[in-house]
Amino acid sequence: QTWGLGARGRTVNPWRADRTPGGSSAGAAVVVAAGLVPLATGADGAGSVRIPAAWCGVLGLKVTGGRFPSGDRTGLAAPGVLARTATDAGLWWRVVSGCDARPEPPRFPLTAVWSPDLGYASPDPEPVALARDAVDRLVSAGVVRLVRPSVAWFLLDPGPAWLALRTPGADPSDAHRVRAANDTRLHALFGRVDLLLTPTAPTAPHGHDGPGDTYSTALTWAFNLSGHPASSVPAGVGADGCPAGLQAVAARGREELLLAVAEEAERRGAVNALRPPAAPAS
Repeated sequence: QTWGLGARGRTVNPWRADRTPGGSSAGAAVVVAAGLVPLATGADGAGSVRIPAAWCGVLGLKVTGGRFPSGDRTGLAAPGVLARTATDAGLWWRVVSGCDARPEPPRFPLTAVWSPDLGYASPDPEPVALARDAVDRLVSAGVVRLVRPSVAWFLLDPGPAWLALRTPGADPSDAHRVRAANDTRLHALFGRVDLLLTPTAPTAPHGHDGPGDTYSTALTWAFNLSGHPASSVPAGVGADGCPAGLQAVAARGREELLLAVAEEAERRGAVNALRPPAAPAS
């Protein structure tokens, strides 16, 4: 269970037992972060792979919406993977996608746009600062080059649209309007740059009493609505002792680019999975 008390107790964050690991792929993120397994699969309907990856200090990837079968009638959920290394995540990708050969590596640095809030969210300062530090490391390592786009890269808030699509009987017309507007902006953006970079979650991991007033999905569910592939890589550890993540988004169908970026970042020492303490502090 993502937070609260489940039938078998609490699923605890391996960094702090009094904090949630995020979810809904909570157990998957925990066992990868704790070193019990090298990778685990998950389903991402609003950030359910990327958020636990961020809060547990591992890599998470959501694939392009509709690329693989999903039981979600709304089309918002897509399969994903959590892994300690981009190489392991890449092995998973080649198996499920049927691509036996490794693709030609991209030429680094790739062009990227940084957005702390996507134009609508109100993230806390610390996750933004940790994600921005990770971006600066990617720039220093020659993995990405930040550019200022000549098109509007900010998005409309996807929250009401996402919720409308998930609510039986709700009028979907406004949701379709938001989706179309954001799709147009993202299509224009990815026609000019390779990557969009944001914090993965707007807050640090919350306690088992719940998230409060801030949706942890505020920066992730836009790309469930649009269907773009997105990843989360470890960005660092906050003052509370818990990890934060950097989200990377690419054009539809470009999962291999996101994995190549993560692998190159690991190779150059700009990003690496974080190892939790042996015994989580309570």
